[in-house]
Formats: sequence, structure tokens, C-alpha cells
Amino acid sequence: MNSMLTSSQRRTICSTLGRVKLQLLYKASIHGFTGAAFHQRCDTRCPTVSVGYNAAGYVFGGHTKQPFSQSGYYVNDDKAYLFTFSGEELLKYPVIKSKNAVRMIGNSGPYFGEDLVLVTGNKAVVYSTPGNYYNFDAAEMHGNDLNLTECEVYEVEETSELERPWRTITWKSEKRKELIESLKMYKPTDSSVSRIRVLLIGPVGAGKSSFFNSINSVFRGHVTSQAIAGCSYTSLTTQFRTYSLKAGREGKPLPIIFCDTMGLEESTGAGLDIDDICSILKGHLPDCYQFNASAPLHSESKGYLKSPVLKDRIHCVAYVTDACKVSIMPKKLEEKLNAVRRKINLMGIPQLVLLTKVDEACHLVSEDVSNVYKSGYIKEVMQEASARLGVPVSCVVPVKNYSEELEVNQNCDILLLSAVNQMLRFADNYFDELSDRLSDIEIELR
Repeated sequence: MNSMLTSSQRRTICSTLGRVKLQLLYKASIHGFTGAAFHQRCDTRCPTVSVGYNAAGYVFGGHTKQPFSQSGYYVNDDKAYLFTFSGEELLKYPVIKSKNAVRMIGNSGPYFGEDLVLVTGNKAVVYSTPGNYYNFDAAEMHGNDLNLTECEVYEVEETSELERPWRTITWKSEKRKELIESLKMYKPTDSSVSRIRVLLIGPVGAGKSSFFNSINSVFRGHVTSQAIAGCSYTSLTTQFRTYSLKAGREGKPLPIIFCDTMGLEESTGAGLDIDDICSILKGHLPDCYQFNASAPLHSESKGYLKSPVLKDRIHCVAYVTDACKVSIMPKKLEEKLNAVRRKINLMGIPQLVLLTKVDEACHLVSEDVSNVYKSGYIKEVMQEASARLGVPVSCVVPVKNYSEELEVNQNCDILLLSAVNQMLRFADNYFDELSDRLSDIEIELR
């Protein structure tokens, strides 16, 4: 049986349920729009996701952890919810009276309280009366089109840990020391640059500032909070800031600078402006520049660097993306990120994706960060991030920032340091490309 859910819709539903996959049990166009066919395929199976489709193009349904039956009784489920898709975004309507979350009726399909029934009385129709046990707007849910073109029921299955990690990484203290020493000893391949500059770009709350704080924590030996970070609907970073790293509190400066920016927002005139990003990439933006979404930086602005040299420019860009939100990224935000990526491509600057909060996205990783490359779910999220942001999977690097901890952890450090190591390699690629271009020009001039 072929699922009518798109791969994006499947991942979006799964992202609300944890590290799971959906197994199609019942498809009304094949098995019949009858209660008997539904119960034959779905009784005793749980948890489930039931999905209805109509001619108006709406995709909607409900989730319950309780097994279906034909008892005629209501069953309690405090985790039940109804949902609908608005574009790529999933709108959820949690149960408000959990004792009556689901009703087990023999001649009907999935029956959520007295509010939503998919396949009613052995007919391909929806019964919809919001406000009893779930609150939703009928027009928003299904556009008031109560005729079903399809009904599907999926069993929610836990995905297993992969037998072998799909990327090779060493989780030992020696590896941590090796990565730290490699960073300390690093020198850019272009002698005019002493420290590479990495620009962190991403949506509000993705973890840009937290990433710098986490890397800083690795070298301080305890969790630090130099850059402002936290949870907010709007960006907590309002200035362009450059952050240097030191090899310990009194140590020497390390050869990398992280450039933190205001968060990207989907709406026009909010968050980081694309023109400001171009100014940052070219090295025009001064440290501590105050962002103004309605007025991009111009050449007469205070502190504007009119003639930046290579050491002032950005040498690598890292898109910081929340692993829990990749599948529900708003379309307008995705379009804005793609517009940014195209501009960066024209400048020849290498780009990678930092996939944050992988521990929140997958309980295997939450239990042990070293499971990150054994998680089939994280691999799928990385593949989707690759597709949405237009970079190869090899350029997607998962990390776990320090957010709740007070002390550092060896495996978290290794993951963070491995990400920085990739940035150094990418920056070297950038310098090599510039050197090759210069050599070609010199040859042409001879």
C-alpha cells in the first residue's frame, strides 16, 4: 500500500511523537469505507495516527495511544490530540476531557470523542462537532468539506537503534585531547589571516549563542554563558558580536572567531536582514553593531569598514538548526534561508549545518550522546535538513549544546569539537580556492 502522506508530512507527525515511524495498517480506498474493514485491520493496534483526506485538499485526523475495539465505550487518553496541516505546519488540538478521548464504535472508523469521526456509519464521510472534548475550528480543520476521498490509519512504531553507526567517530578521552590540540595548533593556510571567522546564522532559538557558549565551556572545563542565550519568540541577540576563544581562562587566543547574529524570522521586516548578512560576509560590519530590521547597514553607518581585507571577511558559514523543528520549518523561513544560501554561494564561502538539540529529538541520544550516529531517526532528520537547506548530508553536523548542565561531558565535547574541526577544514578549502583563483589570474597576465 502506498501512503498518501508526503514524506515531509510523515516526518512532521513523527517529530511530535519522538523517535518513531509510521506503519500503514488501513487504507479505506483498498479495504473499504466501513467500520468492519477498519476494525479488522486496526483493533488491538496502538498507538495510532488516523488521517482523513478530502477533495478540498485538507489533511487532518487524530492520534491516540489506546488500542481500538468495538466495545461501545469511551476510553481515557490524556495524550490524544486532533490535528490538521496548514501548508507544511502541523496544527494540534489536544484533548480537553481525556476520559472521553476516544470512543469504540463498531460501525464507524476512528472515533475521537463526539468531535471528529473518520468514516461515519459505513460511509466515506466525516462527522464533525467541535467543542465537546476537543476545541478546533471546523473551517481550519477540514474546510467544512465532510466528504472523504481517503482515510488511512497508521500504527506508531518505535524505531530501533542501528546495528552499526553510519558515521565513524571515536568516543574516547584521547580523541577529545587530539581535537583540542589540533584546534590549538591550527594555522590558516593564508598567512594574512591569523584567525578564521565563522558566521552563525539561524532561526530564533535554534542555539547560535548556545553553541559558542558550549565551545567556550569545552576549553574552560565547566559550563559558561558569555553570549546571551535563552528561550524567546524574538531574538535575544540584538547586536552583531564577535566572540574569541581562549585555551583556558588565562590561555592564548585560539585561531577561530565566532560571529553571532540576530535570529532569522519568517516575517518580512523582522529578524536579521539579508542585506546585513551580505555586509557581514564582506567584512563591513563592526563588532557590537546594533541590528535594525527596518534599516540595513549602509556605507555611512558608524564603524562601517569601507575597505575590509581577507582577515575581516567571513571564511565559513554555519546554519544553526533545531533538530526538533526541521520538519516543521515554516515555508517563508525556508525561502529566506535559501535566499541567504544563494548569496553565500555566489561569494564562494563554504557552508555547513549545525543540527542542535539532537538529544531532545531522539531519546537514544538523550540517554547517551554517543548514540547520535546509531540513531536512524537523527539520520532522517539530517537528510531532511540537507534537502531543505540545499547542502550535502556530509555538510550536516549534529551537536548537543550545554543548556541544563553545570559540568562538561566528554562525549558532548567530542561532538562539539568535531563540528569545529569541520569548520577549520572548510575554511582551508576557502583559502585554497582563493589561492587557486589568484594563481589562474597571474598565469593569464603573463
